[in-house]
Amino acid sequence: MLKLIKNAEVYAPNYLGKKDILIAGEKIVALENNLNEFSNQATVWDAEGKIVTPGFIDQHIHVNGAGGKDGYSSMTPEISMNELILCGSTTVVGLLGTDGTARSIRSLYSKVKSLEQEGISAYMFCGYYGVDTVTITDSIQGDMIFIDKVIGCKIAISDIRSSYPTALELLRKLRDVRVGGSIANKKGILHVHLGNLHTKMDLLFELVNTYQFPIEHISPTHVGRTKELFDQAIEFAKLGGIIDITSGASKYTDPYKMVLYALEQGVSIDKMTFSSDGNAGLSLFDEKGKNIGVKKAAIDQNLFQVIELIQKGGLAIEDALKIITTNPAKNLGLQSKGKIEVGFDADLCAFDKDFKLQDVFARGQHMMKNSELIVKGVF
Repeated sequence: MLKLIKNAEVYAPNYLGKKDILIAGEKIVALENNLNEFSNQATVWDAEGKIVTPGFIDQHIHVNGAGGKDGYSSMTPEISMNELILCGSTTVVGLLGTDGTARSIRSLYSKVKSLEQEGISAYMFCGYYGVDTVTITDSIQGDMIFIDKVIGCKIAISDIRSSYPTALELLRKLRDVRVGGSIANKKGILHVHLGNLHTKMDLLFELVNTYQFPIEHISPTHVGRTKELFDQAIEFAKLGGIIDITSGASKYTDPYKMVLYALEQGVSIDKMTFSSDGNAGLSLFDEKGKNIGVKKAAIDQNLFQVIELIQKGGLAIEDALKIITTNPAKNLGLQSKGKIEVGFDADLCAFDKDFKLQDVFARGQHMMKNSELIVKGVF
């Protein structure tokens, strides 16, 4: 089945101007000024007056729930496919958090596969906060090679809830990720949760500077937890690493302001990403600072913070979009994601001139039309 999108103002994310986009199945097969010759063969959708961008990639989101620090009842529920489409997230990477016991790595895989069956693209990291990596097979390398959806491994450092891993332990995990990835034709990254301890990113600099491990396989997240940590992350980015700013939690100031600050300090826009940490369990406080319960981290903040970058920060649309399209695709090694380009997956978002999300296509399927879900998840 062919679909033809007419008269789209395309940001791919680079600005291409008004274009027609032809979709066959799940892929973009043509991108031209005028593709009227396919009008009689395709389902036509007129995007006149709308800005069309790549679908968004959320590379750190708790799709099967997280939390639990205040007991079993504080564990957050699963995310529905509907929630993801409503904020333009057409590709997600699920992961475990503090808990690798009550939350099963196999259940995470099942959730990732269910999201894929419902129509979006979903991947996962093995591992969790601990150094005792939880895997589906018997090893990180085995997961990278034999589990289709595993594209890396997660671990935590500089956090009181971590296992305080050594540089040698991290190196061995990096080796498994990289070697397993090379066999399976995956990039392979070690996705590193950063806490607020004074050690910050010291271990990661040791891996790069002392042991000379390739920086592109090290993916630090929550880098905006404190100002001191973010300043160190800026140095990591200047060494060539990609730093992940959490939009929905773990931040000392507005995430879009962190991007502007990093740009002022000489960091390339190509070295930054947003991820939501959506559905993480957060403490809820009253006006006096008393802990009164828990709440879920928002999953829509990648979209919101990019709009803030454009409308409040004055950043060019094509640069702001990179943070949730091309940059995470590069970081994760997803070669058919993050761009509107022939041969790429037909993941698209359409906005009105005020940058309100109107339409979403995921893998070629029109999921949301004029702000209304037209394809919904099973539940």
